[in-house]
Amino acid sequence: MGKVKVLIAVKTYPTLSDKYDELVCTAGFLEDGTWIRLYPIPFRKLSGENQYKKWEWIEIDVQKNPKDFRPESYRPISIDANIRHIAPVGTENNWSERRPLALKHVHTSLQELITEAKDNNIGTSLAVFKPTKVVNFVWKAVERDWDEKKIEAVQAHQMQLNLFDSLEDTRKDFKLVRKLPYEFSYVFLSDDGKEHTLMIEDWELGMLYWNCFDSSGSEAEALRKVKEKYFDYMVGQCDLHFFLGTTLKFHNIAPNPFIIIGTFYPKKSIPDNQLHFDFD
Repeated sequence: MGKVKVLIAVKTYPTLSDKYDELVCTAGFLEDGTWIRLYPIPFRKLSGENQYKKWEWIEIDVQKNPKDFRPESYRPISIDANIRHIAPVGTENNWSERRPLALKHVHTSLQELITEAKDNNIGTSLAVFKPTKVVNFVWKAVERDWDEKKIEAVQAHQMQLNLFDSLEDTRKDFKLVRKLPYEFSYVFLSDDGKEHTLMIEDWELGMLYWNCFDSSGSEAEALRKVKEKYFDYMVGQCDLHFFLGTTLKFHNIAPNPFIIIGTFYPKKSIPDNQLHFDFD
């Protein structure tokens, strides 16, 4: 494909990788409003000038990822890609600059999306989805530590890169991202009235949890704050859309291969004839 301009809209919470140590799934919109996935990218290992933010236009040199059959998947020509930062896209005027691309193609039927994903001629793996109704935001406890085998693989890779370091030095140098002790999900209805529960893997959610936990020292308080934003605020006050994506491993085998990889939440628009002013 060569050089492309991408409006970054998605960064998932980091996961461990045997080859790249740590990976972040990045996705965004091309200038015509179509999706592109940039993968694999070891985001936290990129040099400072190459680290990009969400809702920023960047220019990056990419090629089709030969190990990923999903049509939207491309990989940087270089792992530490030479990324040109173009311009941020802010939230002014209720996200007016973001809306034309983010809401250009909106799906309301999850079953249609699943059918498209399973169709070899379409293979949709990224989409914007508007739930008919969001019922709840829930979480469940999961393993609190990364798989030890993955940690060992990461450390072994680090030692190969730093031949003169001991294992102890490698463990000190490699700053492992903290694993989230909870899995978060939205419960919602699609336009056929069916209820669905989808996990959300947004980087912002993970960082919100850790920031709240670090400031309060309480997991219960951190969970309350996460729900306050992702349910009370996003559902109660915003026009919430989900950014959905499939995982390569489960795209062709899971009954529903989609997870929520990001959210789009401008404030709800209120028609003039529904405005209410209370001066008491």
